[in-house]
Amino acid sequence: MYDTLIRGACVLDGSGAEGFVADVAVADGRIAALGDLGEARAREHIDGAGLALAPGFIDVHTHDDTNVIRTPDMLPKLSQGVTTVIVGNCGISAAPVTLRGDPPDPMNLLGGRRDFTYPSFAAYTRAVDAARPTVNVAALVGHTALRSNHMDRLDRRATDAEIRAMRAQLRDALQHGALGLSTGLAYASAHHADTSEVQALAEELDAFGALYTTHLRSEFAEILQAMQEAYDIAGHARVPLIVSHLKCAGAGNWGRSHEVLDSLDTAGRYLPVGCDCYPYSASSSTLDLKQVTSDFDIDITWSQPHPEMAGRKLAAIAEQWDVSLLEAARRLQPAGAVYHGMREDDVRRILAHRLTMVGSDGLPNDPLPHPRLWGAFPRVLGHYSRELGLFPLAQAVHKMTGLSAARFGLRERGLLRRGHYADLVLFDPASIADRATYAEPRQPAAGIVAVWVNGALSYHDGGLTGARAGRWLPRGGDLRDGFNAFS
Repeated sequence: MYDTLIRGACVLDGSGAEGFVADVAVADGRIAALGDLGEARAREHIDGAGLALAPGFIDVHTHDDTNVIRTPDMLPKLSQGVTTVIVGNCGISAAPVTLRGDPPDPMNLLGGRRDFTYPSFAAYTRAVDAARPTVNVAALVGHTALRSNHMDRLDRRATDAEIRAMRAQLRDALQHGALGLSTGLAYASAHHADTSEVQALAEELDAFGALYTTHLRSEFAEILQAMQEAYDIAGHARVPLIVSHLKCAGAGNWGRSHEVLDSLDTAGRYLPVGCDCYPYSASSSTLDLKQVTSDFDIDITWSQPHPEMAGRKLAAIAEQWDVSLLEAARRLQPAGAVYHGMREDDVRRILAHRLTMVGSDGLPNDPLPHPRLWGAFPRVLGHYSRELGLFPLAQAVHKMTGLSAARFGLRERGLLRRGHYADLVLFDPASIADRATYAEPRQPAAGIVAVWVNGALSYHDGGLTGARAGRWLPRGGDLRDGFNAFS
């Protein structure tokens, strides 16, 4: 007797291979059988005819660090088929962190001072397990978080003593299962860290088979130089590299995705490399004065001194106040923004590349979040695969399952195989679509029929079931091996 039996679905197994019709049985949290299961019996029967069954989607780029604990139902992710989130991206992480005051920008994207209560990485992992979120959680350690712990100010390079202290804290986190180190060198809180500072920290990764991920020092005109710096850091440490949310940002950078991807391919000849991408031509973060421009629209999503301006365009606010764009941005700070600063053909080219995984980069604490928080994965499947034919459905699923699990060392996940954990999503390939918009971003996707996490039915027919079966996922072995699996 199985726990669950899904009959006659088109199985997209996460490898990129074409789908095939089969029955799938689940028992004790794992995939127990796969094929024509005839007269098999189960406590729960699901008719999968006309539907697609895939491994649960893995969101490799999130800022859900504190939300998996504070809001463990994780509806924005579960409702789009995500069963595992990678936290600690862009140099900002909830742990290990000891604050002296309010969290520095952009760590404030993760929450307020009261939300940073994990002075050690082990304390964070215990808190995740205690919260029992609906999704699985794996984590990187943020470079900016380490700097904040050990430096009196962030507008300078760290001293040798500070670097030694950061290395010790990173080493402890790696011993407790951290995936690796992330940086956000574009942000003011980390921009003054030179290459040698990051290389020194990255040296800790080699012994653990961990990886280095980076929000590049620049995604604008200097992107190729920034990519070379990332290669130099990963090469120095002899570890794999993942470039976060790869893009060509800014009007002067539009059309350069050919150059950017050529650079990535060239680096891949001597270095294990990969990247992630979200399926939108607008980015979102805190309001950065360096990015204020009239070349494209900038939407304000929140403002501490002027909350009434949320949802308005920066240009309209500046006009109302009769000031320049830059002055309006200064008055709004601290604030959040959506930057419509990419070109669609660049997004498509990067998204389609063989090395690209899907990550939402959603900001769950933003009062008016970018629609990627609720819609990234269905948008890839519905808009880019079904409607535009950018890649076959099986390849789209691979970019958010098998490829991601291999890169991040998530053992026995990401592929629909007998014996693997039963993280599953059942969806309608004819109707799956993102419904979240910039104006109304908190909209669950269409076409997600059911989601199982570790064998527990957690989302069904548009609602949460109440099951919270997610768990903490430590790094699974040497992550270099995952780059050999799908190169």
